[in-house]
Amino acid sequence: MKYYIIAGEASGDLHGSNLIKELQQLDKKAVIRCWGGDLMQSAGATLVKHYRDLAFMGFAEVIMNLKTILGNLKFCKEDIKSFNPDVLILIDYPGFNLRIAEWAHQLKTQRPNLKTVYYISPQVWAWKENRVPAMKKTIDKMIVILPFEKEYYQNKWNWNVDYAGHPLVSVIENFSKENAGSTQFEFVPPVKTHNNVIALLPGSRKQEISKKLPIMLEVSKAFPQYQFVLAKAAALDDEFYSGFIQGYPNVSAVRDKTYRLLMQSKAALVTSGTATLETALFGVPEVVCYKGSNISYQIAKRLIKIKYISLVNLIMDKPVVKELIQNDLTVKNVQAELSELLFNPSRQQQLVEDYLNLKKILSAGGNASANAAKIIFDFVNC
Repeated sequence: MKYYIIAGEASGDLHGSNLIKELQQLDKKAVIRCWGGDLMQSAGATLVKHYRDLAFMGFAEVIMNLKTILGNLKFCKEDIKSFNPDVLILIDYPGFNLRIAEWAHQLKTQRPNLKTVYYISPQVWAWKENRVPAMKKTIDKMIVILPFEKEYYQNKWNWNVDYAGHPLVSVIENFSKENAGSTQFEFVPPVKTHNNVIALLPGSRKQEISKKLPIMLEVSKAFPQYQFVLAKAAALDDEFYSGFIQGYPNVSAVRDKTYRLLMQSKAALVTSGTATLETALFGVPEVVCYKGSNISYQIAKRLIKIKYISLVNLIMDKPVVKELIQNDLTVKNVQAELSELLFNPSRQQQLVEDYLNLKKILSAGGNASANAAKIIFDFVNC
């Protein structure tokens, strides 16, 4: 069969590559064409566009690059028609992929056998819920990776979607196994001890880092016996970070080694997002930190209707990890919570149990990528 896969971000490239490997196990004659990255290409797909050429963040940047974005959409549609796939697989990246799904639905008047599968749902349960009716109409099969999403779509929208489990479970399990004998690595500047590391994951955008990193760094002063190690974002240069970390003797930094860092961390201060889930799957106690501009926060409060901001708490439907949001994100509060994680045995034990349950829920009875591949393969062949 012929598969056309579209992923527009680094995470989509990762999950897309693992999906491709599993599809190839099921379909030895699979021909795969993709938008993605180096990982999808290495897995055996023909790469049409790299996600680096697709990443436009924020309203202003989108407006400035509107001609390029519209050109990409036009080229993508022409390339799909030329390739004539049996199935179109869209991985997350909703701003682009939902437009392609709508176009593909219209294309069915000419090519009725084309099937559209969406893998990794947009987070419409948090915001932009008005997208769902169009999604339900234009997407033939939705595969979700968060357990509550299946109930959300079924109960609220009468849409039977498939839950495959979360692909990060296998990604992190495999990484841990492959690096089990070499977890320690050298930090720059040198770390005094590899047994007392606290990870700092302040995010990937300058604005969010500028709000949260100074608070995280001030906390380091209360724990001089620990080495705080900052995970730098790939897209930001060293000069950006140097102005923050100067004057903190027990702070170091790494780049492109976040998983290695988490493997040897006692605890972590983590911004909201997927990093909260990755940290939990590594079994690292964490404090979830969020702070934005007051205007952005007030707007977000009115638009986003969820109980928690961290995926860990959302999945478990209870406050497994402490969330310090906006005005609650202070040096004093972070210091108090970090002390609990480091020195309170009962709290540590409860986290161990909660993290194990989290992993069990997200495993969904097997490898998520393999589960998703089988759902897709069976659906296309039914």
